[in-house]
Amino acid sequence: MAYTAHVDTFARDNLPPQDQWPAFIFNRPELQYPDRINCVREFLDRWIDEGRGDEPCLISPAETLTYRRLHERVNRICNVLVDRLGFVPGNRVLLRSFNNPMMVAIYLAVLKAGGVVVATMPLLRAKEIAYPLNKAKITLAFCDHRLSEEMERARSLASDLKHVVYWGSSAADGLEALIADASPAFEAVDTAADDVCLIGFTSGTTGEPKGTMHFHRDMLAICDAYAGNVLRAQPSDRFIGSPPLAFTFGLGGIVLFPMRIGASTILLEKAGPDELLGSIAQHKATVCFTAPTAYRAMLAKLESFDISSLRKCVSAGEPLPKATFEAWFDATGIKLMDGIGATEMLHIFIAATEDEIRPGSTGKPVPGYEAQVIDQDGRPVPPGAIGRLAVRGPTGCRYLADERQRNYVRDGWNITGDTYVMDEDGYFWYQARSDDMIVSAGYNIAGPEVEAALLTHPAVAECGVVGAPDDGRGVIVKAYVVLAPGFAPGPELTKTLQDHVKAEIAPYKYPRAIEYVEALPRTQTGKLQRFELRRIAEQEGHAQEVPA
Repeated sequence: MAYTAHVDTFARDNLPPQDQWPAFIFNRPELQYPDRINCVREFLDRWIDEGRGDEPCLISPAETLTYRRLHERVNRICNVLVDRLGFVPGNRVLLRSFNNPMMVAIYLAVLKAGGVVVATMPLLRAKEIAYPLNKAKITLAFCDHRLSEEMERARSLASDLKHVVYWGSSAADGLEALIADASPAFEAVDTAADDVCLIGFTSGTTGEPKGTMHFHRDMLAICDAYAGNVLRAQPSDRFIGSPPLAFTFGLGGIVLFPMRIGASTILLEKAGPDELLGSIAQHKATVCFTAPTAYRAMLAKLESFDISSLRKCVSAGEPLPKATFEAWFDATGIKLMDGIGATEMLHIFIAATEDEIRPGSTGKPVPGYEAQVIDQDGRPVPPGAIGRLAVRGPTGCRYLADERQRNYVRDGWNITGDTYVMDEDGYFWYQARSDDMIVSAGYNIAGPEVEAALLTHPAVAECGVVGAPDDGRGVIVKAYVVLAPGFAPGPELTKTLQDHVKAEIAPYKYPRAIEYVEALPRTQTGKLQRFELRRIAEQEGHAQEVPA
């Protein structure tokens, strides 16, 4: 059996059989890793060893930590884990917090001590918290005291959970009290490169959440593949963003990428458009990570903030409409760097550098990854043909004890659930999630393409497009639209929007029904929940088609 530092071997024992793993590719020099490596040595300890401990690392409204101060805090937490909490390498630890320095310190401490992090979104309710607690057999949790109510409710639903440590209060048994007298020295556990260190749970939009298992080497690979080759940030950069750290887009973009190169990051507990813009201006952030919806929302507020420090903006989490790309570029001169990632793959695997961006395209495979478009039988389709996206590289899907592994991995490829077209130049063009394709009167229509067309009209602030049942066509294209200020719903506006879509894309794709809503259903990471719109459309029965 291969070496592991884990005393508690639950994670390794519950990996899928190796014949169900995707193929892993390490065909570039920057992706060569030793058999034993603890990723925290590379993210944190190395900067102390190289004499850069006094450089800023984590910046927040409450405190700023240099690499040295973070190093000491992480080590103190490691010692509390081992000496006070009975922790052994391989234990899974649940984290619940907003984005703040203590959350990052605990995260790194669990990894450094050889443990496995299971981070959760702050807004989850008790039942949703209990699911990963039970699935991953978690005995220990760390929680911001402001989130204690749902955490305490989850206790009664999770029989394995023995201890919850809170922080942020003055409690005698709080984390701050526990680490006060702990040693600031701790040697990283000698973990294997393929020891599990993170179980990221999916959002559960297609059923029960799936636990995606990632190794120490994976944490480095996403930095060295995407961040090193595509983002190309510098140690002088200051990162900022809105995604929660429990969302792997946020973990990579706001924590791992800057720490891999010794840069600094600005952590915000609230990162709406005003807070994000204000903090960019205040802290002179240079690299921003957020979703297309957020960039679109910030456009109307740019005049009130000085964001001239920004030089790179990354967009992921949902498709980037060409109209949003162009509007952001016109307003700021910055090209939004689109990318597609997946919790199963840990981070972005298709993207483009600024000088290679083609607006509307996601880009090309990140160096180190391979991608192709395949048909239902797994055979590659020619350029220009629609099919399912398949990808492989240094990271890939390994579900925690889940039969759905067989659906995601086929013949060594990760089948992401996205529908794409690859052009003659090797650029990938997003069409829809595979279950978001609308088949109406024999035509295949991608909901996101119709959304992108609607978003080019000034009346549309947000929209979601799905198939709705129809007596005549079986299914029609239906749009749910949130109007921009100053516009009122009505038949005239509906016809205007329908005609606008007909002028933007093939006329048969226009929304034959439009419903105006106050808000769209979204996940906690900001993704549009089209499955919820489909459910609503189905419940409403046969949609009333509006002639156009």
